[in-house]
Amino acid sequence: MFSALMRMSLVSRIIIAIILGVGVAVVFPEATPSLSLLGDLFIKALKSVAPILVFILVLASIANFKVGQSNTAIKPIMMMYAVGMFLAALSAVVSSMLFPSTLFLDIAAQADLQPPGSLVEILKNLLLSFVANPVVAIAEANFIGVLAWSVALGIAFRHASDTTKTLLNDAAFAVNYVIRLVISFAPVGIFGLVAVTFAESGLDTLTSYAHLLAVLLGTMAFVALVINPMLVALVTRHNPYPLVFTCLRESGITAFFTRSSAANIPVNLDLAKRLGVKESTASIAIPLGAAINMAGASVTITVLSLATVNTLGISVDFTTMLILSVVATISACGASGVAGGSLLLIPLACGLFGISSDIAMQVVAIGMVISVLQDSTETALNSSTDVLFTTAVDRASN
Repeated sequence: MFSALMRMSLVSRIIIAIILGVGVAVVFPEATPSLSLLGDLFIKALKSVAPILVFILVLASIANFKVGQSNTAIKPIMMMYAVGMFLAALSAVVSSMLFPSTLFLDIAAQADLQPPGSLVEILKNLLLSFVANPVVAIAEANFIGVLAWSVALGIAFRHASDTTKTLLNDAAFAVNYVIRLVISFAPVGIFGLVAVTFAESGLDTLTSYAHLLAVLLGTMAFVALVINPMLVALVTRHNPYPLVFTCLRESGITAFFTRSSAANIPVNLDLAKRLGVKESTASIAIPLGAAINMAGASVTITVLSLATVNTLGISVDFTTMLILSVVATISACGASGVAGGSLLLIPLACGLFGISSDIAMQVVAIGMVISVLQDSTETALNSSTDVLFTTAVDRASN
């Protein structure tokens, strides 16, 4: 039976874990307190690997970006990637304001949590986090500091030798391996978390998860069907929807089921060739997009961070939300290539509001519960956008 379970996909195992967790909570509610250890271990493991994940993956991604790239189409494609992710994050902000979500969190240890008093205080804390000692930033899970140092060192290593860059790639591969190992235990941790949560909160949990998932998927659909077509129309000056629907049908559907932008690169390269994109452009822009173009991830990071803020009763003005959108855009570029990788960057955004890593990791665990649909839809948006924007810029340049 164990061998059969291990041969199943992660999504299938998570679904089974959720069903079993709900069943145990209903039939044996008195046994659920002992299951909390499974969830605690999973959250602790996520908390330990997340800072290193952000540091290594962002550093390696920036360091291995080609210096002096001569292809003139790459810069406008990169600009579309960046603008698309930022507008996706802004859309998530608006969705969260119109349909605020709350989460079931264990916040007993954070009873003394004080929300930021003003935008000036948030900016002050942000600047202090940026200049934190890198070793201390990783040890204390100061994700803003970790991001600052990874970006700075990544820029410095862009001019390093090929041997050094190979070492950084190997380090990123090793971190990804550890992340995959941790996430492979997600069904066990989710089983414990679901059992305990449902035993304590009952059917209210289902309502909370359904609402959160609706906001996430609705925002991603808005980005795919409104934001992206608007950007493509501005670039090509033509009706964008035939191209949009082609990319969603031929790239988005396969990405939905593979749940990996990297695995969908061959599909996108083949589609780009059939759409007439120059090979010299597609061979660079599409693999680059699979690594850094993460509009779906920016939506996930923003929505779950604001749901946490709303749950904790932290008052946030729109200017602060704009800052959150920028942070979500930057951090989304460092999303891991594994399923659920964007969830591990939520603590970085939560750090803007002084939310502890302990609480942020509970939010990551909640994200794992809904990732059955969230992560598949996110990947479909990310991957289809890669080939969509690449094709739009190539057609505009002809």
